[in-house]
Amino acid sequence: MPGCDWLRAEVHVLLLHACSLGVRAEQQARAAVATTSRLLLHSNRTVVHQTNKLRLTKTRSMKEQTRFFLWLQLFTACLVFGVNGDICKVNVCTNGGTCVTGAGSPFICICPDGFSGETCNETESGPCNPNPCKNDAICEVTGHSRRGDVFNEYVCKCQPGFDGVHCQNSVQGADLNSKKDVNDCAGQPCENGGTCRDLDGDFKCHCPSPYVGKHCQLRCISLLGMEGGGIAESQISASSVRYSLLGLQRWGPELARLHNKGLVNAWSAAAHDKNPWIQINMQRKMRFTGIVTQGASRMGTAEFIKAFKVASSLDGRTYTMYRTDGQRNDYVFVGNMDNDGTKTNIFDPPIIAQYIRIIPVVCRKACTLRMELVGCELNVYSNASGCSEPMGMKSRLVSDRQITASSTFRTWGIEAFTWHPHYARLDKQGKTNAWTPATNNRSEWIQVDLRSTKKITGIITQGAKDFGSVQFVTAFKVAHSDDGQSWTIVKDETTKTDKIFPGNSDNNVHKKNIFEPPFYGRYVRILPWEWHDHITLRMELLGCDE
Repeated sequence: MPGCDWLRAEVHVLLLHACSLGVRAEQQARAAVATTSRLLLHSNRTVVHQTNKLRLTKTRSMKEQTRFFLWLQLFTACLVFGVNGDICKVNVCTNGGTCVTGAGSPFICICPDGFSGETCNETESGPCNPNPCKNDAICEVTGHSRRGDVFNEYVCKCQPGFDGVHCQNSVQGADLNSKKDVNDCAGQPCENGGTCRDLDGDFKCHCPSPYVGKHCQLRCISLLGMEGGGIAESQISASSVRYSLLGLQRWGPELARLHNKGLVNAWSAAAHDKNPWIQINMQRKMRFTGIVTQGASRMGTAEFIKAFKVASSLDGRTYTMYRTDGQRNDYVFVGNMDNDGTKTNIFDPPIIAQYIRIIPVVCRKACTLRMELVGCELNVYSNASGCSEPMGMKSRLVSDRQITASSTFRTWGIEAFTWHPHYARLDKQGKTNAWTPATNNRSEWIQVDLRSTKKITGIITQGAKDFGSVQFVTAFKVAHSDDGQSWTIVKDETTKTDKIFPGNSDNNVHKKNIFEPPFYGRYVRILPWEWHDHITLRMELLGCDE
């Protein structure tokens, strides 16, 4: 079969090349060549049987040995089908390649995408790897028409100042900075008085306080929890405490809550304290945009802070005095004019800190203070810092119909004492002022339909009392949905398991949890996991429309 001479010669070379230089190996190689010659005189069945007896030892490399057995397969194919010249009746193309016969060579493998080589046995890299383009040009494949492993279309995208097929030519006198830039501020994208700065392919809005967001479209004006109880007593400290009425009255820092009631209802510094201060630890970085201050009356005498400074810290050790842009001196805020009215001051620029400290400068009678901090979460997982506004549970923007639950409880079975799901509004008052399910088990839930998809960044929870019995949820899960049918439970970013959020420790103090990262959904469902006495819940969702 003259048509197979090329293959016989190739096998002869490969056999000698694949064996080691040892005498025994050389003899085996010669014997293999002789065997190969004798194979031409036998039938197809004998050929296959004898070929399987060939053995090579001490090959120089696994690559050569693999190539040898590949060509033995081709040689057998030639013997079996060489008379008719139809070598492609044996599957010699690997990785899904298609074998065709062609002029000038016994066969050609048409390889699928991603493979190349004589038998599609190599992973291809394409014409752009390595990059044929010069001078940092970008190589892009522009077509997928190919034969075998050969791409036939690509283009080099040149950097400014270069041209040519491969961007190999430098253009004389070219301005490398001549790339045309679009003024992204032309459309006035910044809202609420924001100032736009044009960037390369983007823009940045400098927002006046209290606005935040890409377009200054969000208001960072949430009440941070002094009045409502979201800030715990343990988070409030002071330089000193005043004791009055023979030491029976203690005006501690934990009392410095806006509109606090009672005979002793504010913080007051000791008379001997020459550098008084009161401080709040938010336990995480926050954006502060303002403060509301108020004085108090002690023994019938009006006491308040007429002027004060503000300092802030990220770690509780190093503090920075608040100054406005371009000012070298500490900024002095105007305080109250009486003991009961409120005074609001805006921080512009806002303060980014974990600790915020109020430092009285001028006081009337004594440095006495009630206050509320204004600001929002500084969410590092979001480009929309400030997306933490109440979604409407407390304000009733969320209607009763939008709040549903798995079941409801009736105290003593009386209809008038039903703990409906729409009672689950933060700070709701009354005899029945929260949601309580019929049973205490983990299958109970309460959900809110926000009517459209919202970005949800956090939740504030609160317990309640059922005729003197303190009840609250101590741990819970959160799920969300776009259609109210298919639900996704919020996962822990580290363990990838359902995240269990810490709940309340009493019936009245607020507990805030931040969703990091935030999620999007129309429906939000709270799944009580642990509780004290009975599942009982009041709440507020935090987020924005973005």
